[in-house]
Amino acid sequence: MTAFEIRTYSMRGAIPTVDDHRLENWPVVYALNGGNKVYVGETLSASNRIRQHQTSESKRGMRTVRIVLHDHFNKSATLDLESHLIRWLAGDGKYDVINRNHGIIDADYHDRDSYRQDFLDVFEALREAEVFDRSISEIENSDLFKLSPFKTLTAEQALAVEDLLRALLASLRDEGESGPLVIQGDPGTGKTVVAIYLMKLLSDIATVTDEEIAEDLEGDSRFSEFYTPDFRSLLHGFSIGLVVPQQALRKSIRSVFKKTPQLSQDMVLDPFSLGKSDKHYSLLIVDETHRLNQRANQSSGVRNRDFGEINKKLFGEDSKDFTQLDWIRCKSDHQVLLLDAEQTVRPADLSSETIDELLEEAKGSGAHVTLASQLRLNAGDEYMPHIRRLLKGEERTRAAVGDYEFRLYKDASAMYQRIRQLDAEHGLSRMAAGYAWEWATKGGSAAYDFELDGAKFRWNKSIVDWVNSPNALDEVGSIHTLQGYDLNYAGVIIGPDLRFDPATETVYFDRENYFDAKGKENNKRLGIDYTDEDILAYVQNIYRVLLTRGIRGTFVYVCDPGLRQYFSRFIPLARGQSSASPDLVRDGGASARYQAHHEDVILPST
Repeated sequence: MTAFEIRTYSMRGAIPTVDDHRLENWPVVYALNGGNKVYVGETLSASNRIRQHQTSESKRGMRTVRIVLHDHFNKSATLDLESHLIRWLAGDGKYDVINRNHGIIDADYHDRDSYRQDFLDVFEALREAEVFDRSISEIENSDLFKLSPFKTLTAEQALAVEDLLRALLASLRDEGESGPLVIQGDPGTGKTVVAIYLMKLLSDIATVTDEEIAEDLEGDSRFSEFYTPDFRSLLHGFSIGLVVPQQALRKSIRSVFKKTPQLSQDMVLDPFSLGKSDKHYSLLIVDETHRLNQRANQSSGVRNRDFGEINKKLFGEDSKDFTQLDWIRCKSDHQVLLLDAEQTVRPADLSSETIDELLEEAKGSGAHVTLASQLRLNAGDEYMPHIRRLLKGEERTRAAVGDYEFRLYKDASAMYQRIRQLDAEHGLSRMAAGYAWEWATKGGSAAYDFELDGAKFRWNKSIVDWVNSPNALDEVGSIHTLQGYDLNYAGVIIGPDLRFDPATETVYFDRENYFDAKGKENNKRLGIDYTDEDILAYVQNIYRVLLTRGIRGTFVYVCDPGLRQYFSRFIPLARGQSSASPDLVRDGGASARYQAHHEDVILPST
């Protein structure tokens, strides 16, 4: 590819076109910035476009324009670079990106890979000019990037967003049903991306100016048809909230919304604060709907009291039949519910019966959308069903996962060292485990929580945003800190709570080795006693979630000898973990021979 160049001009003067016709009639990408704000665009006439911006009310504070010129640029390439710069700037966090969301799709085009190599050089040139503070790898590992509302959508995700917008528009015009729209998908299909994108898109449509509609929106953009004065007027006074049941993920999303124009951290809600609030919402979008609670013993007496008081406030009585899903529907005119029934991980989560009824209602009214394409993992579409069959003891063959690093370890210490190595190289590599050991360090009296192969492990000290906490690499994350998060590499310890009987070739649950009290607690309020089979389904869901966090690779260590032997038939052994090597673990214990030849890996105290 021909070398690019970046020209810098003041927003106070005209763009000179005498010395370069590309400034007048050529596809280019440009960035405007002033103060703490930045705007990125693409155009076929830089001189005319910048002239429009100079008289624009929304760009009044801009001081500098940088124009990226490239001899081989075409419309597709400039749209692609525009998208990349917007996402990188949003993830970097130095500037607030004031662009509207109007539908950038990750489209293919001629010689795209070559252009994208040049994009990396464009980024480095802009970083040298102090437009960016961080490297691409640092940016793309950040929550600001991963949870950004400026994501490029797949065609499948864009179709889901379109379905929502059309249904909402019809309902606001009294032309359609107002029941909930349900978006269903496996881990890694981009449900949270869709939820956040919807928040930004609707907020943008509600606040867009006539000037921006005329000047900034491309007519062939995916959602440009919805940026109309008519839709804007229907959204006047329209209040939107994003309900996130998980505490850890909720904080991360709030941080992103705080940095995003048209959004605010107050839009991100937990179910209890929603229920206690006097505010009624026009639309509530619920991420991880399956993690909403039914009436059950809550985490504290205060929460039990709150649950009852909210029921009385909303419905006039504290009936055991009311769930937090009923709160959502009572507190809003419209709902978008994103869910995966196989990510329920505790008995207090919505029951399978409630979820089935919700899905049946949505499908019956044509308000159900499925996200099927796996986006998180670089493992292909066979990986997810492979994991599902493995955990159920139903697998019969290995799955094709391409270049994805999917390996079985017989030595937990070796797996941990590999995770540390990969974190140094790529960042965001973490250890995770099922709740198969007591949290002895929580009270501060113990040095570690469990030991495997001479390595002493400590549970996560932080509950909120543990993935990005300073000590995360020295700890082991549980389901309650990892659900909803992406990692580059995950080292997953399957504890002795999940076992395999070789005689019957069945996977079963070991209650004595499961230490999540809320994860196996009977529901006295609803008169439900949970059997081992019931809890087995939750534990399998937990490991399914943990085994689908790693974008580039997942490593597995299995404590139960029978389950480890079963897994070894379908997961390749890691290098140095040959089938001839001795088993170093006996039901979670450490090998004396291993300790004699290897130095213990003791995670530092926090």
